[in-house]
Amino acid sequence: MQPSPSPDSADQPSDLFAYAVLLRTLNRELNRSTLDFAHDNGLHATDIHALSVIMDSSAGADAPVTPTRLREELGLTSGAVTACLDRLERSGHVSRVRDSADRRVVHVVYNSEARALAREYFRPLARATETARAKFTPAELTTVAAFLHALNTELAAERTG
Repeated sequence: MQPSPSPDSADQPSDLFAYAVLLRTLNRELNRSTLDFAHDNGLHATDIHALSVIMDSSAGADAPVTPTRLREELGLTSGAVTACLDRLERSGHVSRVRDSADRRVVHVVYNSEARALAREYFRPLARATETARAKFTPAELTTVAAFLHALNTELAAERTG
């Protein structure tokens, strides 16, 4: 077992172990929030992952979400996606809407009332994020965003490669 990094090691950008500890700590904190939300709303962890894909897509990040896209993004079987969407629809978080041009295509839409519920629940996370962001210059934030984008790209390449 490796020793915990000293408080100063977070300032050493070449220290991979320090990065790993910081990323795992962030992951635990985010998981704690999302799993609490899932529990409080009678959802599964998978449902929360699906909601994040749907939310990010509806924010203009990507094409509309279909069950097939959820299956690909989450690495689930078709049956598991159907069960997930059934739970999310029963709980009022999403709706399935047929495409007007091709009725065979189903889009998954994050319902506005559910979005408002999530926004309120995660308000402390948003506040913490804004407080942390305020401690950095725009140039530093650009670098942080570039790092996170590059890390996500590399992780996705490892998963699919």
